[in-house]
Amino acid sequence: MQTVSPESFARAEAFVLSTARLLDRHRFAHLFADAPAAPVLAALAAYRNPDGGYGNALEPDGRGPGSQPITTLSALHVLHETGAAPDGVVEYLESITAPDGGLPFVHPNAEGHPRAPWWQIPAEYTGELLTTANLVGALWRAGVTHPWLDRAAEFCWPRLESITTTHPYEAMGATRFLDAAPDRDRAEPLARRLGELVRASGHVRVADQGGPAEGYAADEVKRPYDYAVAPDSLARRWFTDEEFAESLDHLVQSQSEDGGWRVNWPAWTPVVEFEWAGSYTVDTLVLLRAFGRL
Repeated sequence: MQTVSPESFARAEAFVLSTARLLDRHRFAHLFADAPAAPVLAALAAYRNPDGGYGNALEPDGRGPGSQPITTLSALHVLHETGAAPDGVVEYLESITAPDGGLPFVHPNAEGHPRAPWWQIPAEYTGELLTTANLVGALWRAGVTHPWLDRAAEFCWPRLESITTTHPYEAMGATRFLDAAPDRDRAEPLARRLGELVRASGHVRVADQGGPAEGYAADEVKRPYDYAVAPDSLARRWFTDEEFAESLDHLVQSQSEDGGWRVNWPAWTPVVEFEWAGSYTVDTLVLLRAFGRL
């Protein structure tokens, strides 16, 4: 079993301190050095907008100032780490909900601002399962209750119940939704079906099988730990102990010489490589700790 040695951890810390954004340096200190949460929240506040959402390149692939649903998801992740309540976030999401009850992947206010090539503004303003499921799951995990949340969940449930095709990022978002869903009797069989679909579609690398979905970069392969980010995730049941252990071994071994971990999607402009790497290195250490690999 591969683990992050004290020396490798020290290299990761040096990488974060030397290259990561202030937000991620404070996250590291809070999560691994018992530093207070206040500096994390102060750094996060710089990305917030008056509408209650988050923008300003908190999610590195969207460089515009306006609030975006996926960028707000990144903020919810940080708020959860610090135990802070996501005040005002539901009201923002309610204000941008599409007529079909879901949330778009990219809000039109990204127009005219630098963004990744896959941040495409759709011709019609409609909800997407990837976005909506992720955000509903994050808010459920935070203990939020609100009528909008119930309506957004009802956008997701029938789409999951009728799903026959998917792609890795949508399936990952659906997993976050099902992991946090209060209705366990409804969530567990859907998670089982989703896992069968993910494996049958080759959307996960297991025992040298599976690869990137069509249209993705050659190295953009998802592994078991991308779906099951915690030991109690429903997606953990999709894989044998041996398969999951092998995926964690791969993650440990994929630490770069400079001490950081890199995302496996393209860096479309130089700054995003290190903005993503700082955040992803902290996330990776959190995940490896959760599975007893630190």
